[in-house]
Amino acid sequence: MKTDLNAPVKPRCLIWLVPALWLSLMVAAWMQASRVDADPGGGNLDGVARLIGKTDAILVVDGLGRSIVARHADQPLIPASTLKILTSLVAIHHLGLGYRFPTEFYTDDQHNLKIKGYGDPLLVSEEVADIARVLYSRLERIEDVVLDDSHFTQPLVIPGVSSSPEPYDAPNGALCVNFNTVNFRKENGVYTSAESQTPLLPFAFPRVQRSGLDAGRIVFSHKENECTLYAGHLFAYFLQQEGLAPTGKIRLGKVDEQNDRLVYRHYSRFTLEEIIIRLLEHSNNFTTNQILIAAGIDAFGAPGTLPKGVQAATAYARGVLQLKHFYLTEGSGISRDNRITALGLDRVLEGFEPYRYLMRKEGRSRYKTGTLYGISTRAGYIESEDGSYYRFAVLINTRGKSTDRVMRKLLKALP
Repeated sequence: MKTDLNAPVKPRCLIWLVPALWLSLMVAAWMQASRVDADPGGGNLDGVARLIGKTDAILVVDGLGRSIVARHADQPLIPASTLKILTSLVAIHHLGLGYRFPTEFYTDDQHNLKIKGYGDPLLVSEEVADIARVLYSRLERIEDVVLDDSHFTQPLVIPGVSSSPEPYDAPNGALCVNFNTVNFRKENGVYTSAESQTPLLPFAFPRVQRSGLDAGRIVFSHKENECTLYAGHLFAYFLQQEGLAPTGKIRLGKVDEQNDRLVYRHYSRFTLEEIIIRLLEHSNNFTTNQILIAAGIDAFGAPGTLPKGVQAATAYARGVLQLKHFYLTEGSGISRDNRITALGLDRVLEGFEPYRYLMRKEGRSRYKTGTLYGISTRAGYIESEDGSYYRFAVLINTRGKSTDRVMRKLLKALP
């Protein structure tokens, strides 16, 4: 029997052709959708994406800028301390990596020493001792120690910061020493400093006693100007050690730049580059918001305020990084009101790439973590076999979950 190739197809053949065509299209669509979870080099990343819940997000981008894993990447979520990467970028943009925070020292006609702070976040005991030696060489006597913290406005309230004794809850200000904290312990029934370089001053002793602890840390607040006055008492101690003891009061006041004489302008031993290395390593909220406020001053003038810092960060994020769908209330990530998408965090990482060496390194990964109650985040770079870098942003906002399993699978799957 011969088959007529020119004969029309009988209608009954369409009964199986249409479902077959539909099935073929569905399989093709599924395969296309699944490519986002597949590594171009052949590694399987399906398991990584499956760990991302409804209130989580992930985005992984290869060295060519191709998205190889993406789930809920456009959903604004709480970034926690991964926000410090953005704040560091903002500070670099406004201040420069080589910037050093100044602190100024003046005298007036009554031999009062006036100290004006400019927000140095790492004005620690060792540095105060060095300053005292310089002042001893330049001054013959000191009456009052007058403290000028007017470069930042007060009260300076950071959303998310509580009144706990933890260093991450230390309040911000223009003139602060030792992160506004004192570390102490009790030995043989007597309170002493837990840090050899820092004395336990009589000014701090009542706070230590009220803590009821045998060892720990107290954080000075802005209540009754505790923070600023503690700085004054620490300067007075080290001046006394040099033989230049102040004979008057320790009080707040302002520098009169018209009439007071500048005797010393001290620049921090730490550059902004070194400050950022430390804040990313130790996730210090106090330091991060200090540099955010300083960036705000550069952008909008003194005095420094948190809104100016947030405005500077927002303008940079929108104008330079082209970020969308984000919301900032402060710079450290301690506030649960901050929001950013994984796509936005990837833009931040793209901008931060020349500075990735400032991040903590572990194996072939450089990264910043973030943790709040019920929140676990991580963002950074993973080195590939060819020497290029993957960028990754993982935002876990599901209570009881962390980024650990995601990162284990991700590191195992990426070549």
